[in-house]
Amino acid sequence: MRASAAQFLNPGETIQAVLGAQTGSPLVRGISGAFGLLGVLATSAFNDYRIVAVTDQRILVLDAGTWSMKKARDVVEILPRATRLGPGTGVWHSIKPASGKLWIHRRFYKDMEAADRMFAPANSY
Repeated sequence: MRASAAQFLNPGETIQAVLGAQTGSPLVRGISGAFGLLGVLATSAFNDYRIVAVTDQRILVLDAGTWSMKKARDVVEILPRATRLGPGTGVWHSIKPASGKLWIHRRFYKDMEAADRMFAPANSY
């Protein structure tokens, strides 16, 4: 995910953390498993994968398509670097950018928390 997100960086910009996310509710995805292939095809119509690339300058929400979160295809949204992503709780944590709710699995919580810790707001005098 990190390598495919790199193509969307500005010169001199560095990635601090990369998270996988999905647009569809994990609850719906879990229920679809009970219906086999038909359920998977039906829920894929309501779910897209995203890559959230946190850089030293901004947060990129990248489209990764319907079937995998491995390869970034396009920029969906750019968030200010000051945007807090966590803390994550439970199995799934949601964030709500303007482009729509994203669900982040707990396997990315350490990365999300690290990204939030790396942000140091500018001093105001």
